[in-house]
Amino acid sequence: MPDVSPPYAIDPNNGDPLYAYKPALLGAPHEFRLGQDALGWRSGGRALRIPYDRIRRLRLSFRPVTLQSYRFLAEIWPASGPKMQIASTSWRSLVEHERLDRAYAAFVTELGHRIAAAGASASFETGTSPVLYWPGLSLFVVVALALAALVVRALQSAETTGAAFVVVFLAVFLWQVGSFFRRNRPGAYRPEAVPAEVLPRP
Repeated sequence: MPDVSPPYAIDPNNGDPLYAYKPALLGAPHEFRLGQDALGWRSGGRALRIPYDRIRRLRLSFRPVTLQSYRFLAEIWPASGPKMQIASTSWRSLVEHERLDRAYAAFVTELGHRIAAAGASASFETGTSPVLYWPGLSLFVVVALALAALVVRALQSAETTGAAFVVVFLAVFLWQVGSFFRRNRPGAYRPEAVPAEVLPRP
């Protein structure tokens, strides 16, 4: 019989879904709880409780950083107070990070369901800010075309070694940076149909 238990932790006392990650090597982990009517957050001695109907925006995106090339981020804007973030990776040591793919995907999906069920007038967004995305995409296309032009010129000059080097660099550039732009196209989504591009693979 297949295991149908959720991938995130469960509070044994009340069944609340739990999720925790360390955003930095030093400092306390960030702990989140999906309560009956509110999202709870705790880190060290600090704690917040945000009713679901007071959440105004939930944005999911693909956000790789140094040493964490496969990292996703949920950003939560309450009606008042600071923005909160939930990441799909956690620091374990100076050079090691833990991927929390399944727990993260299930937790942020359930968070969206609870926000919608509370009747909140929230927006559910994907990707990065359009103000940053479209200029960045334009620069990406320009750089890719310039690299392709270098390959053509190198081949015309019979510089096969140089052409091969640029081709490899171009392939890596298209794969890594292209993946970022493919996953982070600005848009909106329905909580019951989260796009696969902004969630880790199961």
